Amino acid sequence: MRTFKQYFTAGILGAVLLAGCTKDFKKVNTNPNTLPETKPELLMESAIYAVRQANQSREHRLVHEMMQVHVTVNNSDEIHRYIIRPSESDFMWNNWYTQLTNFRDAYESAAKLSLLSSQAYNFSYMAMARIMEAWVASMITDTYGDVPFSEANRGRTDNIFMPKFDAQKSIYDSLFVRLEEANTLLALNNAIPTALMQRDPLFGGDIAKWRKFGNSLYLRLLLRTSDRQESGAVQKIKDMLQTTPTKYPIMTSVDESAVIRFTTVTPFVSSFNTWRDYDFNGENGYTEFFINTLNSWTDPRLAKWANTVSGGVYAGIPSGYTPGTQQERQSVYLAALKNEPLLGNMLNFAEVQFMLAEAALKGFITGNPKTYYENGVNAAITFWGLTVPAGHLAKPAVAWDDAATTAQKLEKIITQKYYTFFFTDFQSWFEYRRTGYPTLPMGPGVQNGGQMPSRLVYPVSVQSLNKTNYDAAVANMGGDNMQVKVWWDIN
Repeated sequence: MRTFKQYFTAGILGAVLLAGCTKDFKKVNTNPNTLPETKPELLMESAIYAVRQANQSREHRLVHEMMQVHVTVNNSDEIHRYIIRPSESDFMWNNWYTQLTNFRDAYESAAKLSLLSSQAYNFSYMAMARIMEAWVASMITDTYGDVPFSEANRGRTDNIFMPKFDAQKSIYDSLFVRLEEANTLLALNNAIPTALMQRDPLFGGDIAKWRKFGNSLYLRLLLRTSDRQESGAVQKIKDMLQTTPTKYPIMTSVDESAVIRFTTVTPFVSSFNTWRDYDFNGENGYTEFFINTLNSWTDPRLAKWANTVSGGVYAGIPSGYTPGTQQERQSVYLAALKNEPLLGNMLNFAEVQFMLAEAALKGFITGNPKTYYENGVNAAITFWGLTVPAGHLAKPAVAWDDAATTAQKLEKIITQKYYTFFFTDFQSWFEYRRTGYPTLPMGPGVQNGGQMPSRLVYPVSVQSLNKTNYDAAVANMGGDNMQVKVWWDIN
């Protein structure tokens, strides 16, 4: 008698092969020992590094300046004034779509290889590829809005060189389907061969940790869409965390955080590995907001992130200053951060705890938001290998106040969460747009109507090479400028 697992395996493979392999069926199956596809573990390893390294460069250039982590002292660079040139859109668009292709190819390759009786572990690679596809695709749509997805990356296989732009809600629906699939595949618990574990830069082939990462990412994306009733996110959050939590395991410790721990050995290096110190911290300094908040918490992470200035104190400079007003740098990034392994963070346990705090605060789940909040505060510090100071949770600027309003409590959660996003792709910007927190001071030189950019404009090449579909997307979104909000952004 066939087991459920066998039926499930046959069903998944049937769907994959019918959908993607029909025209190449003969070629692929001529000799299964000499498949032309690149091995999924090789595609996954290189693509994960490529995305994380590319993200780092724009975390530094764009996100940290928009979100007042640092501010330039070069008057010609005006990102902190919300002046972002259209050319800034190209770099991440090109990188993300290139690696999206690689993750999709890894999925297809793993699906074909899993036909071999000795390679059932490729079901796990299929799941990993789905998780990484969802991670990358979510960053694309959260940055630009409606983007090519269902027809993206199909020029080679289907001669689709001008893909349609999918509505963001449709993209999110598809990402949820992919993360459900990943969770189901990883529940099969097909172990990665020991010889291949070193090819996994995230979890060393640990299937349980991959599953928790996938579901924690799922929770992040559900929470992002939770203000949209039509997303069904609130009910799904309740199902995952309260109704059937054993079906959807999430991160339960700092050790389960998703981090590419960069080394100093090429190619497993940080994007900043070859930067001069001056390129990293010579033309910028931490902002007053970033430093003053950490000072108010007497947060031990300051010693990991910043240098002291005259008098042995940590200090910042104002963001959004008036053009022509010369600023003198105060505290800056420590040069050691260029090769800091934790700058490979993608999603950590502290973020998960803050997500749970918000879900409990809003009544999506039962539980005490204070408990989750305090767990998150502690984990955000221990993640950096530091000890939580005695009495830290009782400090006035840190302490949870049960008598505060819901808005005040949410601001406290998101402000702490903001610091867990230190060098974590574009997440702090996405969350600010969703929640309006943390409350950032508005400098006198800020442009764009005093509004934080709600998205990046589409790359110029897309406007010219895919004009018909570009025009349709612009009409659907209501324009192509930085003030147009994406679907989930109703703040």
